[in-house]
Amino acid sequence: MIASRFTEHRALLEAEGFAAVPLLLRRRGASLWQEALAILELRRLYRKTAPVIVHHVALKPVVFGSLAAVGVRGVLVVNAIAGLGFLFSSAQLAARLLRPLVSALLRMVLGRGGSVVLVQNESDRSELIRRSLAAPSQIRLIKGAGVDLSVFFPRPELAGPPIAAFAGRLIMDKGVGAFVEAGRELRRRGVAARFVLVGEPDPDNPSAVPSATLEEWRREGVVECWGRQQDMPAVLASIHILCLPSTYGEGVPKILLEAAACGRPVVTTDWPGCRDAVENGKTGLLVPPGDPDALADALNLLLTDTPMRQRLGSAARLLAEREFDVRSVVAATLAVYEELSA
Repeated sequence: MIASRFTEHRALLEAEGFAAVPLLLRRRGASLWQEALAILELRRLYRKTAPVIVHHVALKPVVFGSLAAVGVRGVLVVNAIAGLGFLFSSAQLAARLLRPLVSALLRMVLGRGGSVVLVQNESDRSELIRRSLAAPSQIRLIKGAGVDLSVFFPRPELAGPPIAAFAGRLIMDKGVGAFVEAGRELRRRGVAARFVLVGEPDPDNPSAVPSATLEEWRREGVVECWGRQQDMPAVLASIHILCLPSTYGEGVPKILLEAAACGRPVVTTDWPGCRDAVENGKTGLLVPPGDPDALADALNLLLTDTPMRQRLGSAARLLAEREFDVRSVVAATLAVYEELSA
């Protein structure tokens, strides 16, 4: 059974044989009454279906789902924290105000018996321990969500000017502004390349790129805006470099794994989660966070040095095969289930 606030894909899940249960739970904060109703809804679902294991994914479902599971007999809990997100990475006032409250709730729910915590990178593991949010004995590290290597696979580069692409939610904390500024700088240097944004703003995130800013970038002509794309293997086949200069609370960004599987080198930040997907100088390049000049230099190197770019791309595919195969992630997750229920 999969319970979520569905906006799409419910029919696809049901066609695969899953029971898809719609929830009231919203990503962005609602009224206290609505939030309480969401917890009660989950609690009723757990009591009605009597699951052996519930697997919560992301911070809000972890907190709400764990609260809902309190006192429900026999239920075991897997809390998957796929990055600490906006609340723990942002310096915005809203994040600073909410962080102590969320930390207190996490400290309460993560420490319960009959539960484990999944993290995607060592930095998040260390942060949970440093903040006393979870005991080391409860934490399991599974490096990313994995990638289907039969769907994401290398294809030859297309002819024409090389393309560097940012792909993901268009939020400033993901580094989209730094990518645009780096593209602007490389245009000033006369580099013959194209710079592309793939994705759309996330209205539920306070760091979302305003529509007016996106339109201004489009009119300026520094970047092409391709919008949200469903066929990401085709997108990655059409570009030459994937760029994600993030300073967001990442787990291990799935787009970096997909790019590696497609044999495309990445330029990303030396930042928790991002650096876990790259062997610097071998499968891609790491740059200091918040440094558009260093980002421009790294992009310039791969845009203008075709043999190096292709060599790093080939090595990235081997890295994906070795460490990021989705089958390995599934096996590791099932092993956690077996350990918890033993």
